Amino acid sequence: MSVLEVTDLSIRFGGLQALAGLTLTVNEFEIVGLIGPNGAGKTTAFNCITGFYTADTGSVVYRGRDVTRTPPHKKAAMGFGRTFQNVGMVKSSTVLDNLKTAQHARVRYDAGAGLLGGSRVTAEERALEQKSDAILELLGLTEVRDLRVGGLSYGTLKLLELGCALATEPDILLLDEPSSGMGPEESHQLGERLLDLRKAFGLTMLLIEHHVPLVLSVCDHVYVLNFGQLLAEGEPTVIQTHPEVVAAYLGGEAPEALAQTHETAEDEALDDQLAHKPAVKKAPAKKAPAKKTASRAKKDPS
Repeated sequence: MSVLEVTDLSIRFGGLQALAGLTLTVNEFEIVGLIGPNGAGKTTAFNCITGFYTADTGSVVYRGRDVTRTPPHKKAAMGFGRTFQNVGMVKSSTVLDNLKTAQHARVRYDAGAGLLGGSRVTAEERALEQKSDAILELLGLTEVRDLRVGGLSYGTLKLLELGCALATEPDILLLDEPSSGMGPEESHQLGERLLDLRKAFGLTMLLIEHHVPLVLSVCDHVYVLNFGQLLAEGEPTVIQTHPEVVAAYLGGEAPEALAQTHETAEDEALDDQLAHKPAVKKAPAKKAPAKKTASRAKKDPS
């Protein structure tokens, strides 16, 4: 069963066609990758899917229900969890406080009860703290529990943002460059964590990622965007050697693409002309004239 179906999604910003007819499917328990060069429209696609942008055309269907026009907070309550390319957390608060804040939609007391306190509020706050501690342990972040978020490294912030998304109890998790700011070893560990999370929580994931080894190790299916359009799709091993993907995304040309190129008749004629063109003799360089020196006698002031 498909969890998410995006069909013919398009959006334009003035004269820029950011997305043009994007169609993709994310099935139950799959980890699907969305890759492409910078400016390809990946984050724009996420914003349209999660409701931050309203697409000009197309549809977003979640478990058989059309949610194209559903706002972000309602999608979050339905089971959409999301991280952002630029980390968005309360930098002046602690790690624990941020994780507790992420669970606000699950809190059963109102603002008045929260201000007044009481046994019910205390019990719920304790439950929020226990869940936060469990997430920190799962992600290996227990040692930063009581530290202020603003003092953490970018890689740690990205991992913490994943924890905040998990705290919302998502059904489908949309991750925007989760390995950004991480080294190769940290990215490898993140890939293992994503696979563990899928197994432990039965999660379905759609992720934007530039770290190719991470995509190859965790994704079941990959979609490639270029200039807002779908360039290719398939299994990671197929996408890895796709000539157009290599040319557009990796900034070069695959051997297969080079092998398919042929020299035109015009190219051959130009090569032949250049090969038989007589060399132009350079004129001998003129010697610079010798500088004349003249001494001026100083006038006698008397």
